[in-house]
Amino acid sequence: MPNFGNQVQFEVYQTMPNPSPDRLPIVYEDWEARAREVLEDGPYYYVAGGAGGERTMAANLNAFDQWKIVPRMLRNVENRDLSVELFGRKQEFPLLLAPVGVQSIIHKDGELASAKACAAIGVPYITSSASSVPMEAIAEVMGNAERWFQLYWSKDKDITASFLRRAEASGHSAIVVTLDTPMMAWREYDLKNVYLPFLIGEGVGNYLSDPAFCAKLERSPKEDPNAAIMYWTQIFGNAGLTWEDLAFLKEHTKLPILLKGILHPDDAELAMRHGVDGIIVSNHGGRQVDGAIGALDALPAVCEAVQGRIPVLMDSGIRRGSDVIKALALGASAVLIGRPAMYGLAVAGEQGVKEVLRNMIADLDITLALSGEKAIDDLKPALLAKHRS
Repeated sequence: MPNFGNQVQFEVYQTMPNPSPDRLPIVYEDWEARAREVLEDGPYYYVAGGAGGERTMAANLNAFDQWKIVPRMLRNVENRDLSVELFGRKQEFPLLLAPVGVQSIIHKDGELASAKACAAIGVPYITSSASSVPMEAIAEVMGNAERWFQLYWSKDKDITASFLRRAEASGHSAIVVTLDTPMMAWREYDLKNVYLPFLIGEGVGNYLSDPAFCAKLERSPKEDPNAAIMYWTQIFGNAGLTWEDLAFLKEHTKLPILLKGILHPDDAELAMRHGVDGIIVSNHGGRQVDGAIGALDALPAVCEAVQGRIPVLMDSGIRRGSDVIKALALGASAVLIGRPAMYGLAVAGEQGVKEVLRNMIADLDITLALSGEKAIDDLKPALLAKHRS
């Protein structure tokens, strides 16, 4: 849609004579505040909280604040192009929905609502291994819309291989391997609230429906759900993995493989040496290592190491269109949106996710124009200046 931001903005202003008292938020902080109102402590802090003292979450936001856009003038930005190309496919926008598990604790429609919203807007959806419903159900509601699959690499190789086969069979077009979660982090709010949703059967839909997983059980998950969940606790995550193990993934899927959680340029070099197809610079939204580098701070060095040989995506800390601009200018091919969309889901289900994504794209489009650029491909580091606070 040309001039996406102008059209969305005008639609909002057209309601000025008779604004709806029930209209959904526009401001990011209002979405978060409304989500806090509708969610109980356990689910809310599971989404909103981070590792330890949440210093990495603060570092993510601070990293964006330190980069300032330096707009250029008289550049003819009347018509903009927000599209990008990833793995030979043109995407209308440089956004994807980050892989967020256990969405059933956020809204009763969970992943199905988020996936349908992404399909409607034209934003690729990344299905989490920790989805509350099977990946096939998500694929069914999305039709032909773009979707990727995020893999939590299990201790059980049979389950890992089965997940890869199922992802490919259900029309997912890339595999996102999350590396930074071989075990759950020390999350103070979750411990305070004594809240781990997997133990009550939330977020295990892909496991309970998996033939390789079920083959390891004495009785089916329906017959003995507690035993199935206890087996999940034994095989989730794999702290023994090394770079050489990537060969196992390449043996079991033909899909492009992206590694999520890369922050060090040396790891980017190792990723390319082992033949991966893409990198996602991420610190898991500050949920894994307290006191880690902000993801945006890590992005330039990773991009320098990669030198454009494979796509580099980025997440962690993106809240508004200007954040997207900064990440793309510093070398990201696209960005992943996490918490903002989940607050939208909490407040208004599918419609909430749609509006969060729509508004972020509109903000991105308008900010792109006002910065003096008319295409995502034109964004370069020269647009930015760094000012340390």
